Amino acid sequence: MTTYHVLIEQDEDGGYVGKVPELTGCLSQGDTLDELMANIKEAIELCLEVEETQVADRFVGVQEITV
Repeated sequence: MTTYHVLIEQDEDGGYVGKVPELTGCLSQGDTLDELMANIKEAIELCLEVEETQVADRFVGVQEITV
């Protein structure tokens, strides 16, 4: 089992959008946090299936920059 981070934002309609930074393009949405988490789990499983057949960039870290 692997643990992934889910970045969660609330959209203008009150729903939730989640993105998994460790998996490129892996995101989902839900009307509630519980629905989002169920949907993002399914999205992660699908992203992992696709990732097995592709060579993808690996998440390295987060940096800050001031401009």
